[in-house]
Amino acid sequence: MTTHKLQAVGLKNQAVNFQALPPLSLYIHIPWCVRKCPYCDFNSHEARGDVPEAAYVDALICDLEMSLPLIWGRKVYSVFIGGGTPSLFSAQALDRILSAVRMLLPLDVNAEITLEANPGTVEAKKFKDFRDAGVNRLSLGIQSFNETHLQALGRIHNSAEARRAVDIAQSHFDNINLDLMYALPQQTLAQAEQDVRIALEYAPQHLSCYHLTLEPNTLFHRYPPSLPDDDASSEMQQRIEQLLAEHGYQHYETSAFAQPKKLSRHNMNYWQFGDYLGIGAGAHSKISSHDSVLRQARYKQPQAYLDQVTQGAPVQTESKLTRDDLCFEFMMNALRLNDGFSAELFSERTSLPLLLIRSELEQAEKRGLLQRDLQHIAPTELGRRFLNDLLEIFLKEKK
Repeated sequence: MTTHKLQAVGLKNQAVNFQALPPLSLYIHIPWCVRKCPYCDFNSHEARGDVPEAAYVDALICDLEMSLPLIWGRKVYSVFIGGGTPSLFSAQALDRILSAVRMLLPLDVNAEITLEANPGTVEAKKFKDFRDAGVNRLSLGIQSFNETHLQALGRIHNSAEARRAVDIAQSHFDNINLDLMYALPQQTLAQAEQDVRIALEYAPQHLSCYHLTLEPNTLFHRYPPSLPDDDASSEMQQRIEQLLAEHGYQHYETSAFAQPKKLSRHNMNYWQFGDYLGIGAGAHSKISSHDSVLRQARYKQPQAYLDQVTQGAPVQTESKLTRDDLCFEFMMNALRLNDGFSAELFSERTSLPLLLIRSELEQAEKRGLLQRDLQHIAPTELGRRFLNDLLEIFLKEKK
C-alpha cells in the first residue's frame, strides 16, 4: 500500500481525543413573548395569561443541577439569556437564576452576562434592576426605527419607545448591542441607511444587522410580503457595511459589528466552535469530553419541558458527533468569521488533523471562496457573499 493510501486510511480512522477541552459558555432560554413576530422561527411562544415564572425558574435551576456531571469543574466564560423575550421576567427571577449560576458553576470573574430585551415600556423600566441582578450586557431587539417597518414586522414597540429604551439602557449599561434588520417589506436603500444612522447616534458598543429571511414555519413564509430583490438587498448590505466601517466598527462576523475590543464573547465562542450548555425549553448543548462531543436538545414546548424536568429528564434528543460532523460543523461556524481562523484552531476544537479536509480546502481555494496559508484560513470576499456555496463544499465530506 502506498504512503498516500496509508495516510488516508489513518485519517479515516482518526478518533476523537482532546488534549484540552474548549472554552465553555452557558445559554439560558426563556421561551415566552408578548406576541409572536411573523418572521420569527425561534422557539418562542405567545404568553397567554400569566407566565409560570416561579415554576420555570425552579425548572431552570433543577436542569442546571442535573447537567453538572457533564461540565464538572469547568469554568464558564459567558452567559446568554435569550428567548422569546427574557425581559418579560421580573428582575427578581433573573436574580434567582444568576445567583444559582454563581453558586453551582465556577463563573469567570470577568464573565460576559447578556440579556436579550425588547424596547417595550414595561421591559425598559426593569433595566436598572437587571443590571443590579448581575447582567452586564444588554441586547435590544430594535429591528427598525421606522414606524411603518415596525408595524410590518409585527413589533409591539414604536420608534419613540425604541429610542427611549436605548436611552434608559445606556444609563445603566456600558455594553449594549442593538439588533437591526434590513431588506424589510417595501424598504428602500435610504430607509435602511437611516435606521443605521439613527443607531449610530447612540454609538452602541455592538450592532447586529440581519438580512430578513423568510424562514420555514413562520407567518411570513406562508404569506410572503413584498421584499426588496436581491440586487436591492445586496446594495443595502454593502452600504451598511461601508457606513459602519466609516464609524470604526469591526465587521467580524456575517451579521455582527463591534467597536474595538467589544466583540460578543458569547457569540465568538459559538463561531470558534467552543462548548456550550443550554438549559430551558428547546435549548441546545454541545459538550466535549476527552473522547467525544455530545449534542443535546431539551423539550421545546414550555409545559412539556416543565413536566420533563419534574421527571428528571429534560433532554429530548442526545447524540455524539461523528468525525465528519465535527469537520463540517466547525467550518459552518468558523467560516462566518470574516477574518477566519488559525489553522491550529481546527485541531484544538475538533481534536482532528486539518489534513482530514485538505481536498475540500483546496477545492474552495481554487474556486476563489477561501484563502489560506500554513497558519491561517479565511473566506474571501466572494466566499463571504456566497457562504452557502462555500459551506456546501465541506458538507459533501459529511455526506
